Amino acid sequence: MPEPASPPPYGSTFPDVRRRPITLHHLQAMRREGVKIAMLTAYDAASARLLDECGVDCLLVGDSLGMVMQGHASTLPVTLEQMAYHTACVARGNRSAWLVADLPFGSYQRGIEQALASATVLMQAGAQMVKLEGGGWTVPIVSALVERGIPVCGHLGLTPQSVHALGGYRIQGRSAEAAASLRAQARELGQAGAAMLVLELVPSELSALVSADYPGITIGIGAGSGTHGQVLVLHDMLDITRGPKPKFVRNFMDGASSIAEAVRNYVKAVKSGAFPIDAVHGYTA
Repeated sequence: MPEPASPPPYGSTFPDVRRRPITLHHLQAMRREGVKIAMLTAYDAASARLLDECGVDCLLVGDSLGMVMQGHASTLPVTLEQMAYHTACVARGNRSAWLVADLPFGSYQRGIEQALASATVLMQAGAQMVKLEGGGWTVPIVSALVERGIPVCGHLGLTPQSVHALGGYRIQGRSAEAAASLRAQARELGQAGAAMLVLELVPSELSALVSADYPGITIGIGAGSGTHGQVLVLHDMLDITRGPKPKFVRNFMDGASSIAEAVRNYVKAVKSGAFPIDAVHGYTA
C-alpha cells in the first residue's frame, strides 16, 4: 500500500488545511533559514480558516479590531473581554497557523500581576502568544510572562495604544537619538525573552539593524524589507477599509479573482521579497 503524501512544509503556500501546525520552534527555524514569515490579522473563525488554508504562517488577533470591526477611531476602547471573544473565534477557525493575540490598552499597564491575569485569559481563549506595546517599562512584564511559560511578542515604533502621546500616526525612529532609543529597547525586550517583535512605521535602515541584532523574530509593518516577516491588517490589503490608508499597504485584491487568491498572492509576495518596497513609508493624507 502506498504511503500517504507528506503534509506541506512549514512556510508553504499550499492551500491545504492539513499542513503541519506551525510552532514557535518552526518560526525560529524559518528565521534562521531566511524564509520570510507572512502574518495577517484575523478577527473571526471564517477569515481564520481561509487565511490558514492559504498558507499564512501567523494570525494576529489585533486590537485593531476596534477600528476595523467596531468603528472606533483608535484601538483604545477595546476591552480584554472583547479580545478574548475574538481570539476564541479565530482559534476555532484556525488549524495550523501560529496565533498571536494583543493585550489591549489597560490590561497590562498596572504591572506584572495584571499582565499575568490578562495574558492567562487570552491564552485560555486559544492564543499561543500575547503581544504588548512599548519598551522600557514593559521589560519586567515580558520577563515575568516568559518565566511562566507565556510566549511574548513585543511592539516598537508606532505603538497605536500610545497614539495620543506620539502625536498621531507618524514614522518613529527618524532622529539619531530616537533610533538609538528604539535599538536599546529592542535589545532589552530580546534579553527579557520576547520571542517576536513587531516594528511598525520605522525607517527601513533602522528596522534592518534591529532585525540583525534581535535574537528572535522581527515582523515589519511599514518598516521595510529587512525584517524576518511582514504583517498587514487584512481589511487594508483587501481594500475593504474606507478612508485614509497607510502608504505601505498594497491592494492585493487588484488583479485577484477572489479573496483567497489575494491572500495567496500576499503570502507569495512576502516570501519572494516582492513585498514590501522599502521606499514606501507613512500614511496617506
